[in-house]
Amino acid sequence: MTTASLGPGRAATNMPVSSTAAIRPPWFVRELPLGALQLFGLWAFNCAGVWVVQKVALPLPGNLVGMVLLYALLALGIVKLSWFEAAGSLLIRHLAFFFVPITVGLMDAGSLFAAYGVGIILTLAASAAIGITLAGSISQLLLRKS
Repeated sequence: MTTASLGPGRAATNMPVSSTAAIRPPWFVRELPLGALQLFGLWAFNCAGVWVVQKVALPLPGNLVGMVLLYALLALGIVKLSWFEAAGSLLIRHLAFFFVPITVGLMDAGSLFAAYGVGIILTLAASAAIGITLAGSISQLLLRKS
């Protein structure tokens, strides 16, 4: 048995080091399987929504139907928020990154913006204002109820 050294700049302790001591893996090694499973679950809800749209011929995007299905199961308590919390947090933290392909694709649409730019900007501004107003009103209403 030897004494444990904590590295340069740290005092060594006289604690014996066992050769059978368990070495704890880094956090990302411990969390990677859970995160992958959660991402797979979110992907499964997306696929379920696409499947429902194809079978029922709904005029809605499949990923939207998948999100509504996930929300319904969360609201009913069938699915727990903790089952998807880590993957959801990761996706939200990197949300801006997912808009890069859209932005690059818009660079090819210069003639479209030249012809309809004012209308596009007004539509985007109005839809953002409506979305912010609705989100604020609903959150105010929910806060008053609780």
